[in-house]
Amino acid sequence: MLNNLSPVQGARHSKKRLGRGIGSGIGHTSGKGTKGQNARSGGGVRPGFEGGQLPLFQRLPKRGFHNHNKVVYSVVNVEDLNVFDNGAVVDAEALVNAGLVKDVKDGIKVLGNGELTKKLTVKANKFSESAKKAIEAAGGVAEVA
Repeated sequence: MLNNLSPVQGARHSKKRLGRGIGSGIGHTSGKGTKGQNARSGGGVRPGFEGGQLPLFQRLPKRGFHNHNKVVYSVVNVEDLNVFDNGAVVDAEALVNAGLVKDVKDGIKVLGNGELTKKLTVKANKFSESAKKAIEAAGGVAEVA
């Protein structure tokens, strides 16, 4: 019965109760040793701190450049659009639901690889010239959304 379920023996343990008397084994200094930075409230140092020595990540040479304004498109080929029914409207949401695109990123670009056999209305942020021709050759419409 569901009301009688309990965790497997040894799967759960009670938390360590610090500072509950000398006899508990973890009283007095509560497992932090005696004095020093790590014994203090809020004590300790940040990850990567080397005691004041110049940290490794600052000593290593820096290379390259990261363009924060770069636009990255999710790419779909024309041949992948044959999954949809004739006359369907294909937009970003439809592509995600069909599993052709996992993450929309900054938009969707349709490329002209392969052949399109269905008449579709495709809405995307960008189209390659060959993709536009392939969609219109199949009787569809390529709309820039």
